[in-house]
Amino acid sequence: MSAFAARLPPFNIYCDMAQGNKRKDKAKKRVVAVESTGQVHIRASFNNIIISITNNAGQVISWASAGKMGFKGSKKNTPYAAQMAAANCAQVAFELGLRKVEVFVKGPGAGRESAIRTVQNAGLEVSIIKDVTPLPHNGCRPPKRRRV
Repeated sequence: MSAFAARLPPFNIYCDMAQGNKRKDKAKKRVVAVESTGQVHIRASFNNIIISITNNAGQVISWASAGKMGFKGSKKNTPYAAQMAAANCAQVAFELGLRKVEVFVKGPGAGRESAIRTVQNAGLEVSIIKDVTPLPHNGCRPPKRRRV
């Protein structure tokens, strides 16, 4: 055997690749324990809205975003897009057995209130609503003002 052939991988790897057999190393889906109480995290940025429903340990039960619902561009930052995302997310969580939630809202985007209202209308009882938007204690220098 030559020095070149000694450095090549075994021939059967090439046979598998030629037949189209790729390695299937998929991660197993996590099993999340769903109780009757949980948390709703609403992240409303200027460009999108992301809604995650978690159990009390913080493991995500269901999630949705305006982009996942099919909205593109500036339509993602609308109350209607937030309503659609919240309805989808809350329905999945309700079917898994969630009934009572605490809502944590973060960010300045439009659709914060409509998302909370939709979660209530989907059958989830909202116990508290808390704004957890991070506020700087005069931290970084802000970017210069836009001149339009």
